[in-house]
Amino acid sequence: STNRQADRELIAELRRSAEGLSYDELPLPALSRSDLDLKALSEILPKKNPPLEKSLLTLKLLRREQGRLVPTNGAVLLCGRKRSEFFPDAWIQCGRFRGSDKTHIFDHTEINEPLPQAVESVMFFLKKHAVRGADLSSIRRKDVWSIPLGILREVVINALVHADYSQRGAPIRVAFFDDRIEVENPGILLPGMTIEDMRQGVSKIRNPVIARVFKELGLIEQWGSGVRRIFDEAVSLGLPAPEIIEIGMRLRFLIKLAQIISVPDQAQVDRDILKAYSEAATQSATQSATQSISGGVGLLESLRKDPLSAGQIRNLMKFKHRPSFRKNHLHPALLAGLIEQTIPSKPNSRLQKYRLTPKGRSALASIRVP
Repeated sequence: STNRQADRELIAELRRSAEGLSYDELPLPALSRSDLDLKALSEILPKKNPPLEKSLLTLKLLRREQGRLVPTNGAVLLCGRKRSEFFPDAWIQCGRFRGSDKTHIFDHTEINEPLPQAVESVMFFLKKHAVRGADLSSIRRKDVWSIPLGILREVVINALVHADYSQRGAPIRVAFFDDRIEVENPGILLPGMTIEDMRQGVSKIRNPVIARVFKELGLIEQWGSGVRRIFDEAVSLGLPAPEIIEIGMRLRFLIKLAQIISVPDQAQVDRDILKAYSEAATQSATQSATQSISGGVGLLESLRKDPLSAGQIRNLMKFKHRPSFRKNHLHPALLAGLIEQTIPSKPNSRLQKYRLTPKGRSALASIRVP
């Protein structure tokens, strides 16, 4: 429906299409089977499969090239040890923005995991910034989310399976605004496909190796059914129909939300952290308010990158007295909603760790220690 100048990547894709090839089926002669994570592969492949080597050949994760077995592009994207070296742009950029444009970013993360694991990481980021309620109309409590998780999961999977990984400088992007969520992947529709075809369930698979493995994992039920389910679920939830837009050499899914979801006001976040740690300090005879606030910021700083156990946090903050640390820092941060447990259903689990909430990340970005 539009005209555009064909760049190098599009010309290469058109040539592969004419020859009946796909980018993720092409071999990488510089690598060998040992460059694949075999443990990850064993989790991907069904248990009743034939011997591993035959399975890898059947799924086109390996190809015979000049008398030796070498991984394909798809295999490296799915479970390659050198994935980031060969595909530096095969990552996902997630952002939570204030309002309805990209002027002010509230939180962001970069996901560099293998594609199957990346699905859950994106969904975790979206849930982190959504509102969770409860439906108590039945015997069992049922979580009710302010964002359509089923639709978003399908859209994320669709982006991972249909992205054009041959493009450079073009990661997959997930943008969460107050009124909508956008998921954008490199790669326009394949020749002969239209947006209306997608809505009707017509499918052309850009990456058959990736799609086949996703199907083995149960992430795809039936080829071509995902987009149709997206639109059907939007109708059942009473949401506006999602929009599919081609922008340059990228495809964008736009999902409008049923209600506006605003991020916390920055001034309120600052007041909350100051109040939480000031209260903790007044309960302690050995610390001043300033020291308590400083320690609180140190706690948040220790969790900037990864979740940690209480002992790991205490060691990083160089606190020797465990009860004082919990009373004056860990518990106030939990009560203030600045951190959360990774296993909330088992608060006393030996595997329990703590991570920053969106509120905690915002506080860490803005707080100034007196």
